[in-house]
Amino acid sequence: MKSPTKYTVIGAGHGGKTMAAYLALQGKEVTLFNRTYEHVKMIAARGGIELERDESGVRGFGKLAQVTSDMQVALADAQMIMVVVPSSAHRDIANLASPHLKDGQILILNPGRTCGAIEFCHVLEACGCTADVTIAETETFIYASRSDGPAQARIFRTKNAVPLAALPANRTQRVLDAINDVYPEFIDGINVLNTGLNNMGAIFHPALTILNAGRIESTLGDFQFYIDGVTPSVARVLEALDRERVTVAASIGIRARTAREWLTAAYNVTGGDLLEAIHNQAGYYGINAPSTLNHRYIFEDIPMSLVPMASLGKSFGVSVRGMDSLIRLACIIHQTDYWRRGRTLKKLGIADFSSIELLRYVNEGIKPEY
Repeated sequence: MKSPTKYTVIGAGHGGKTMAAYLALQGKEVTLFNRTYEHVKMIAARGGIELERDESGVRGFGKLAQVTSDMQVALADAQMIMVVVPSSAHRDIANLASPHLKDGQILILNPGRTCGAIEFCHVLEACGCTADVTIAETETFIYASRSDGPAQARIFRTKNAVPLAALPANRTQRVLDAINDVYPEFIDGINVLNTGLNNMGAIFHPALTILNAGRIESTLGDFQFYIDGVTPSVARVLEALDRERVTVAASIGIRARTAREWLTAAYNVTGGDLLEAIHNQAGYYGINAPSTLNHRYIFEDIPMSLVPMASLGKSFGVSVRGMDSLIRLACIIHQTDYWRRGRTLKKLGIADFSSIELLRYVNEGIKPEY
């Protein structure tokens, strides 16, 4: 497939600004969309974003073609659409984009978290969108990055390999071919159940935050999250949650990586157990805990990652008591119902699918007829 030249990046947070600047510096024609124009007016005034990076690689001023808060304008000429917003906003973005999508466009959720592409496609269908658009998702965001100012971004690290899958999976290779010239780090993620159920943040982030709740509130996060926060007891909870995740995946016919396998693949670290493996990861040293419990590690990772995992487990007869306990604690802490707000199978439109039907849908795009 011919490499697209016209990109639209949806979202102007840390990740969106970084990606927009990087793509512009790669010679792409980039439009940046943000729902609140006030947040991007400085970028519009300067005409682009200054990109810095702490590792060798592309840096400089990424000149943007346009900056807008009008979705119709943002999607009008786009060939590749990169959605870089919290997963809790995917449903809203799908609703906004549905009237303006066109045949042949590719849209990638960076990342999808768990069942992001399934949710996006379900919303487009509910909105009556008939455009032949390819929806894909990544397993994780490609950069460790931050925004240094209103029109500045910085890349600390680029991941070596980021699994990507389209829905259906028989379109994955065309997405990889289309984006390979700018992101050769993207690799075949098999299907969106694999990318979603290998979402390691769902296991690490909410559990570490909730199990360290008292310490976070009393110190405002002044401790090393993955080092001081992962004690033997906490690590045992993480291992229990991880076993549930891997078992949920197996119940659908998916071979998910364990947390220890993931640490080895991502960081080349090992350990006799998860506690040792986490503490052997040099990159975790110096990372402080969140300063508040009002953090995306709960309000995003619980409804958009743990809820769909637990929902799949309950549907296919897997005990998810650990996940359910964590979700219930999050509901109490935030005084909200994350089961109602989250990605349940009913809200995803797959509540009645058998495991075979679900796999056929994510691999071939064929839904069962009832």
